[in-house]
Amino acid sequence: MRRAGVLGLALLFGLGIAGSHRAAAWDVSAEQVRGALQRGREYLKTQRNATSGGWAEHPGQPGGLTALCVLALLTSGEPVDSPDIQAALTYLRAIGEPNRTYATALQTMVFCAAEPEKDRLLIARNARWLESAQVRGGPAAGMWGYATGEGRGDNSNTQFALLGLYEAERAGAAINPAVWQLSLAYFERTQREDGSWAYFEQSTPLPSSGSMTCAGAGSLLICADRLGLREADIGADGRVACCGSPRRDDHIERAIAWLGRHGMATNPGQEAWHLYYLYGVERVGRLSGRRFLDRLDWYRTGADLLVARQDSLNGQWRGSGILESDPVLATAFSLLFLGKGRRPILISQLDWRDDADSDWNRHPSSLHQLTRDVEVNWKRDLAWQTIRLKLASIDDLAETPVLFVRGTQALDLPAERVALLREYVRQGGFLWVEACDGDGCRGEAFAKSFERLASELIPNAKLRALPIEHPIWYAETRVDPKSLPEGFWIHGVDACCRTSIVFTNRTLSCYWELRSDRSEARPGNVERRIRAALDVGRNILAYATNRELKEKLDQPRILAQGAEPRPERGTLAIPKIGHAGGADDAPNALANLLMVVRDQAEIPVNLETRLLAPTDLAIHDHPILFLHGRRDFRFTQAERQAIAEYIRRGGFVFGDAICASPQFATAARREFEALFPGTAFATLPADHPIYTREYRGFAVERVTVRDPQTRAEGRPLEADLVQQTPILEGLDVDGRLAVILSPLDLSCALENQPSLECKGYIKADAARLGVNIILFGLGQ
Repeated sequence: MRRAGVLGLALLFGLGIAGSHRAAAWDVSAEQVRGALQRGREYLKTQRNATSGGWAEHPGQPGGLTALCVLALLTSGEPVDSPDIQAALTYLRAIGEPNRTYATALQTMVFCAAEPEKDRLLIARNARWLESAQVRGGPAAGMWGYATGEGRGDNSNTQFALLGLYEAERAGAAINPAVWQLSLAYFERTQREDGSWAYFEQSTPLPSSGSMTCAGAGSLLICADRLGLREADIGADGRVACCGSPRRDDHIERAIAWLGRHGMATNPGQEAWHLYYLYGVERVGRLSGRRFLDRLDWYRTGADLLVARQDSLNGQWRGSGILESDPVLATAFSLLFLGKGRRPILISQLDWRDDADSDWNRHPSSLHQLTRDVEVNWKRDLAWQTIRLKLASIDDLAETPVLFVRGTQALDLPAERVALLREYVRQGGFLWVEACDGDGCRGEAFAKSFERLASELIPNAKLRALPIEHPIWYAETRVDPKSLPEGFWIHGVDACCRTSIVFTNRTLSCYWELRSDRSEARPGNVERRIRAALDVGRNILAYATNRELKEKLDQPRILAQGAEPRPERGTLAIPKIGHAGGADDAPNALANLLMVVRDQAEIPVNLETRLLAPTDLAIHDHPILFLHGRRDFRFTQAERQAIAEYIRRGGFVFGDAICASPQFATAARREFEALFPGTAFATLPADHPIYTREYRGFAVERVTVRDPQTRAEGRPLEADLVQQTPILEGLDVDGRLAVILSPLDLSCALENQPSLECKGYIKADAARLGVNIILFGLGQ
């Protein structure tokens, strides 16, 4: 065993800090985007006129450029109470009565985004003017021009007017539905056969362009949302009908196909307005819930392009053409794309069909409405998206915290796609499956097929009805099952630190789709059921994500099974000790920790998961053994003797109580103290060198611990984040610290599985502590 100790010291020799070994699929990273946003914000703020409070305006659009700059700053992270934002708001509020479409729409969007309660009267005033400025008759009905009665109208002014009205109605202003209906009809009749739009239609056709195709598609999405066009319906008798004819918008599909074909390198069909086009692409991608426009990964493509083109000295962008050569305008459009497009993904729906059948997308606006409800309650901007299983990789799936699968037909998937979903769950993903059943839907075939599939996703697992005491029923709001569709229940499959697969046996998405920002007269029982369905949805999302979401481009580490080469001489491999208390309940935790050791300490590691019996002589080939679990266990006499011999020869054991399991921690103390009579675990002092850089690890004298709390009735379940000194326990054997046990969770944090139920260290501190323990063990 001393050879292993020498190996440990050799591995420690020359430690340094290294970058990640994971090859990025794109040149641009989340950190680069954050840096670009910060530099762009600082540039815009330097261009503000300190005397007026605003930016130098373009002729004929009072307040227009200032409003665009404020939107860009807010979207990219500038606080609403910053001096620059407050000065600009004062300037915008002092502008007189509205009279120009662009400026009024942008001003309205700012008031809605910044301080909507304070500016409610101004929002309503602007909305009334925008409504009055819409063209009501003739071939241009549904359009806006630059001002009332000025010009015949165009698609650019029209999309901005609709954007302003959209935000105004979401903020509480009453908008006449006829406004949305007129514009919907206009864009549907003016779309060209190939799916595109031009600036406007005339006898001599203008060429189509990317920016105007975005204007058309984005406007259709807004109008359909505001008009409540949906598959679910409430009949005259007050009954909800959930599964009518599937709703598919061919206008949107044709536009998205056109955009996907033409890409983002330029504004297709037009030499100028490239950055304006990118801002439009972001809107279409976000409002439609598409990560891909056809096969175009729009956010990564645009972010890659913009980060590369930003002026590295002053943070500005410049576009082509007369107006986008103005760096203030160009920078504002660039920040809007980068800022709005990076909103954290809350949930992704899975397109699991290969054909045009839309059974996977019953109630197509439902996730939009659920996400909107979560945004209101969590008070943050979020996004949702659709992923095609046929084209997805594990990297694609791993970027979404919750994968939503629904349908009525049998969920029969090829073996390779089942394997992909299995890997998604293994990597820490959360799978939410809904049978569209009840209220006119027939989802029995889907439900039965998923019951079979569940055991393939997590071997030997069975769906179980989750008891009402499970936190998934009350993570946000306690829900009475009686308020939900008849026969509804939540079922689940546990994996590692939490329930990782949830199955809902009645349609909730039908009721989400009926949600509205507007006040609608509906039967009381229907309104209560809609509210209960949204509450369940929010509970499941809070449980699944712990309300901790990543921005786009924050790519999770993917641990590919079987991808690591066999151990080479000089490579650190740490096996797990087998026992009956959940020895492999967090299967990825150790490998994820070893990746951090590899990346940060330049130690070659082997990520192969090995579970060794204590009596296996191979344990003596390793300087460290890892022991974790979440239940009581006992070693046999032979196993105790084998582990005692391993430790006497210089071996080191690193233990962790998964989810701070008291049963496991008690068992671990009992078993190891029995190996060496007269010894006892003791809490390491706060000044112990293991918490410092002495072993070339991290300074972790202070850490953040997630402490789940039982809240008063009506308050959401959440965990307090407590700043404290780390808690590790050690067992001293013959004057050497031979065993270290963490009674607070490390493993769940390292599993990429946020859990509302686990008391333990946050992920970053779990990794730092784990690295320090391993480096300490190698030095023994």
